[in-house]
Amino acid sequence: MSPSARILSFDQARIAHALPGRARYRYVRPRVVAVDARAGGGWKIVSLNCSRNVDPEGGEIDIAWFEPVADGRWNLHARDHGQRCWTLRAQGLPLADALALVCEDRGRDYWP
Repeated sequence: MSPSARILSFDQARIAHALPGRARYRYVRPRVVAVDARAGGGWKIVSLNCSRNVDPEGGEIDIAWFEPVADGRWNLHARDHGQRCWTLRAQGLPLADALALVCEDRGRDYWP
């Protein structure tokens, strides 16, 4: 495994480890999945939509996308389910700060 692959794997583990501390929908078990490099790379959180606000069947929906940028920083995107696109919410954050925004989710930007 290359050094960059180990770093990315460590980032995935850090994201997954932070999720149990989130404020909303603590009873669901979200997953952290890789985003194809052609789509920007990084990691996204997907979770069952238990509120059924987005998917009436309660299926899995996109929650947040952590897009890597220079110097170990991240752009943070929320999924706009109405427009079916990602919306940039914060730029150039350390991973810990991006995770705090997703886990706190004061504006309900990430956990619909």
